Amino acid sequence: MLEFPRWKYWLVAVVLLLATVVALPNVFGEDAALQMVRKDRAAVGVDAGREVIRLLADRDVAVSRNYEDQGRLMLHFDSVAQQLKARDAVNEVYGKDYATALSFASRAPDWLRAVGLRPMPLGLDLRGGLHLLYQVDVDGAVAQLLEVYEQDVRRALGGAGLAFTDVTPVADGAPKPNGLRVLLPAGADIDAARDALRRILPDLAYSEVFATEGPALQLLLTPVQVRERQDYAIQQNLTTLRNRVNELGVSEPVVQKQGIDRIVVQLPGVQNSAEVKDILGKVATLEWRLQDQQNSVSEAVQRNRAPIGSKLYENNGQPVLLKRDIIVTGDQLIDAVTAATDQGPGVSITLDNAGGEEMLRTTRANLGKPMGVVFIEQRREEIDIDGRKVQRDIKEEKVISVATIQGVFSNKFQITGLGANEARELALLMRAGALAAPLFVVEERVVGPALGKENIRKGVTALLIGMGILFVFMLVYYRTFGLVTNIVLLANVVLLAALLTLFKAALSLPGIAGIVLTVGMAVDANVLIYERIREELRNGVSPQTAISKGFEKAFSAIADSNITTLIAGIVLWAFGTGAIRGFAVVLSLGILTSMFTSLLGSRALLTLMYGGTRRPQSLPI
Repeated sequence: MLEFPRWKYWLVAVVLLLATVVALPNVFGEDAALQMVRKDRAAVGVDAGREVIRLLADRDVAVSRNYEDQGRLMLHFDSVAQQLKARDAVNEVYGKDYATALSFASRAPDWLRAVGLRPMPLGLDLRGGLHLLYQVDVDGAVAQLLEVYEQDVRRALGGAGLAFTDVTPVADGAPKPNGLRVLLPAGADIDAARDALRRILPDLAYSEVFATEGPALQLLLTPVQVRERQDYAIQQNLTTLRNRVNELGVSEPVVQKQGIDRIVVQLPGVQNSAEVKDILGKVATLEWRLQDQQNSVSEAVQRNRAPIGSKLYENNGQPVLLKRDIIVTGDQLIDAVTAATDQGPGVSITLDNAGGEEMLRTTRANLGKPMGVVFIEQRREEIDIDGRKVQRDIKEEKVISVATIQGVFSNKFQITGLGANEARELALLMRAGALAAPLFVVEERVVGPALGKENIRKGVTALLIGMGILFVFMLVYYRTFGLVTNIVLLANVVLLAALLTLFKAALSLPGIAGIVLTVGMAVDANVLIYERIREELRNGVSPQTAISKGFEKAFSAIADSNITTLIAGIVLWAFGTGAIRGFAVVLSLGILTSMFTSLLGSRALLTLMYGGTRRPQSLPI
């Protein structure tokens, strides 16, 4: 007798029902949308949403749908033109308090969103967006480390009361600087200087040298330390880029290492590519320094050289002299948010414990004295020299604020004297973290949403044509059993779509190819089962026994072939990148769903049709 446990019927039914519900958001499509989020990170209230809707109505912008999603206000539009018009209107009126991001949002009903169901994310080739390939300047990472060490050296020698002339970078046996040279006055105690520095920098290689300016102490990074710093820079830049992408509100981004010193960033759905690219690759940080009131600014400008221990900057077109000693840097920053101050837009800063203690000590000892905030930005530009394109690195340092220390403060204070856009961008960059090394774009591609829609249409068309031909073949060749296979194949596609949606695996063109391959593999399993059933019928066994024996004897062949393919999929996922990984994920999940539908789904249907008390004399196979 052909039997199937009742709990397995329930298992198949419940799994397929849940899969249908989970996969349902994928059938509704997407609208052009605008995300609004408060810059102070508070949730957007209902009243604020109504004000925005009224504003857009006054500007003749039709909002097709609006709702609050995880503290953000989502606005849907019927066209990209309406979306862009709404963005401009919102930024004009609410730019001080809200940040906006262009995106695409699902048309799925509110009840699906309420239970946390979203459509599967689409890859860049399907949704459109921005593809950036960055080159990490690993030598710049070493240079930044040496700048930090330079400040440590100056503080250590000054704190120990040891005189020194200057601290400069030096390249010893390397094309780029890999150490520091501390110039000492004649007759200085080199051993005392070395002991003072070893207490704060014990891992560096120390040696005595004699420069033209006099005796000097040389501190060099070892090759291992240089390599570790370069590796750290790439990992830190990965983290910083992910933070900046998250701050921009881009959904389902891809930020991953590619090769030895490159990082690929894919931002599906991004339309304002110029603004996003500018913020992502900006190498920016802050430094707080005291103003030098002992030396003459005009004299430094005339000589075009700052006195020892100071640096010459520009503040709103006017020269200003700041001390070289850095109080704190942006690396010691915990949080930064825009704020309204008495002097206009500003940024509220929160430092870590070490930075707060240093700021407390400095402000306590320098009440009434001016302190400047230096904004440092690095970029690479291409210039034409004798008909050749040459890239050069540019480092811009400007003072964005000089204010008198009115009171003692530590880890919480404000930067003022900024414009609204400057405050917003500075807060975003500081909040996301500074890059550990400069980044330079070596490849940029903008994929339009129209191309993405075309890719989806062609991929779905290929899947439908393939499945249609397959359905006809199975019906002609296996008759009623072919109908069962076709039902199982549809269930397999639904189940695979549900898993991709549940795991938030981005679907790309290679992923669609993986779905097509999965359908073929699922058919292969059913063919193996049906041919075993035919063989049992030829041997003279009863129809019910043939069905039971067919599933039992085909299981080992099905399991062996699927396990070997699953191993290949896991290897592709482990060692592949980008599109290869996407294909591997769909292939691996497809193997699991095809095993479930072929072995459990098919048997459940066939047992319902021919099992139990029925006594079929033949099978339509």
